[in-house]
Amino acid sequence: MAGKVSAEQTSNTEGLNDDSTSVKDVFFPGHRSGLGNALLIRGGIAFGCLMLATVLVYIGRDGYYDSQNPGEPISFLNAFYFATVSLSTTGYGDIVPSSDIDRFISAVIITPLRVIFLIVLVGSTLEVLTKRTQAEYREKRWRKHVKNHTIVVGYGVKGKSAVGTLIDDGGDPHQIVVISPSASEIQDATALGCTGIVGDARRDDILERAAVTRCARAIIAPDSDDKAVLITLNIRRLAPKATVVAAVREAQHVAVLRQSGANAVITTAEAAGRLMGISLVSPTAGSIMEDLLDPGEGLEVRERELQPHEIGLMVGDLADRGEIVLAVVRDGQVHRFDQPEARILQDDDRIVAIRHIGDRGPTP
Repeated sequence: MAGKVSAEQTSNTEGLNDDSTSVKDVFFPGHRSGLGNALLIRGGIAFGCLMLATVLVYIGRDGYYDSQNPGEPISFLNAFYFATVSLSTTGYGDIVPSSDIDRFISAVIITPLRVIFLIVLVGSTLEVLTKRTQAEYREKRWRKHVKNHTIVVGYGVKGKSAVGTLIDDGGDPHQIVVISPSASEIQDATALGCTGIVGDARRDDILERAAVTRCARAIIAPDSDDKAVLITLNIRRLAPKATVVAAVREAQHVAVLRQSGANAVITTAEAAGRLMGISLVSPTAGSIMEDLLDPGEGLEVRERELQPHEIGLMVGDLADRGEIVLAVVRDGQVHRFDQPEARILQDDDRIVAIRHIGDRGPTP
C-alpha cells in the first residue's frame, strides 16, 4: 500500500524521485500551450535563413577573401561559418566579400536575412519570457482567490465520469481542479472548463499548487490502490475538513482507505461485478440500476435540503410530487425511509431521493 504523502514508502520512493514524475504545469480553461510549435516554426525559419545565406556565399566563394587561406576559394564549412557570424552580427572579419557582386549580394540579400534571423531569435526569447511571466502571474492570482473547490486526482474513466457527474449536476467547472500526470488528460479536463495540473498528486508541492488547504472536496481516482492510500493520507493531513471520496479496485483496501481519512470509498471492481450479477439474475432491476448511474437521462439519486413548504410532510407525500425518498439525514444521522424517525420531515432535514432527471426541482 502506498499513495501521496511527503515521503514515499518502500518501492514507491524511487518513483517519486524520478524527474519524469515531477512535471508540474498548471493549465486553465481555454489554455493551450502552442509555444512549442511556434518555437519550432521560428527555429525552422532561422535555420532556413542560415542555410540560404550559406548557399549564396558558397556559390560566390571565389569572390570572398579568407585571411587564413589567402588566394583560395572558401570551403562550404567556411561559407557556413561566414553566414553564421554574419547573421548573428558577430563579424570577426577574417572572411569578407572582396568582389563587387558578392558585396552587392551581402548588402541586398544577406543583410535582410540578418534582420529576419535576429527578429526570429529575439522575438522567440521575448515570447518565452512573457508567456512564463503571464503563466506565473495567472497561477498566483488563481491560487489567491480559489477556495471551497473540488480536487479530482486522476482523469481516467473514474475521474472523468466523476467530473462529468459534477458538471451535469450543476457544478461550476471553474471550481474543479484536476490533477493527472498525463498532459493529454489535463487538456481534456480544461476543455470542459476545469483547471488542470500536470503532476504526481503524491507530492506536496503539486497539492499546494492545487490550493488543497482551501478545498472543500476531493475525489481520489488514481490508477492504483496504493497511490489512492498515500494521496488520501496527504490530502487529509493538508485539508482535515475536506470531504474525501476515494475509489479502489479491491475490497480488501477499503478499510485502509477509511483509516487513511476517506469519508467514502467506492470499490469499482466489486461494484461492477455486483451490477453484472444483478443484470443477469434480475435484468429489469439491473437496467434500473444502470439508469440511476447514468447521469445523462432517466432517473437519478440526489441529496438536497428541504424546502420550507415541505416541512411537516410525510416522506410518502413527496412521491406525489415526483420524488421517492430513500433516506432522511437529520443531525448527521442517516435514517432509511422505513425507519420511524424518517416518517415526518423536519426543519434542517436533508433527503436522499430518486427522481426523473428532467425534474431538477430544488437544489441544495
